[in-house]
Amino acid sequence: MRRRKTGPPPCPTVEQLEAELKRENYRRRYHTVLRSTVYSLVTVAAAAILVATLFLPVLRIYGTSMTPTTSEGDIVVSLKGGSFQRGDIISFWFNNKILVKRVIAMPGEWVDIDEDGTVFVDGEQLEESYLTEKALGECDLTLPYQVPDGRYFVMGDHRSTSVDSRSSTVGCIAEEQIVGKLVFRVWPFDGFGPLE
Repeated sequence: MRRRKTGPPPCPTVEQLEAELKRENYRRRYHTVLRSTVYSLVTVAAAAILVATLFLPVLRIYGTSMTPTTSEGDIVVSLKGGSFQRGDIISFWFNNKILVKRVIAMPGEWVDIDEDGTVFVDGEQLEESYLTEKALGECDLTLPYQVPDGRYFVMGDHRSTSVDSRSSTVGCIAEEQIVGKLVFRVWPFDGFGPLE
């Protein structure tokens, strides 16, 4: 058996060296771009979570107490803080859940509700164009009722089913319970837009 002579391995050509250099540079650039993209995405996600938590909480609607204004499954954006007015839709904490209702009366105002569900605040009938039906609903208050200082009288738009400030179970809402004012619906897309 003949032994083959072994010598040093052949030297790569200039073209092979240039191709290898290009491949190595591409690999380095790819990793740099990938790393910076991941860092950017993580930063944007963290900023979005921070903004959503501190300023613009996003909520999903459960239940039908606010129909037809909102429906079960709607996703809405609320604005934290600020002052609230009659007619604003607010979200608030109640028994470790977030409820959504409409502000009807402010602190110190008198609320009265007829048997047919017509609402009066300080003797003036409320114009409630957002309602499709009126009802007295679940009401165990002695009417007329004065809203305590630092609290808001709230009601759902679906008056016959909503459990709200008309019931002593929920009562009037303290400012520290309020998560924010609902301002925008983002889902479903056919309902996309500001809430009124």
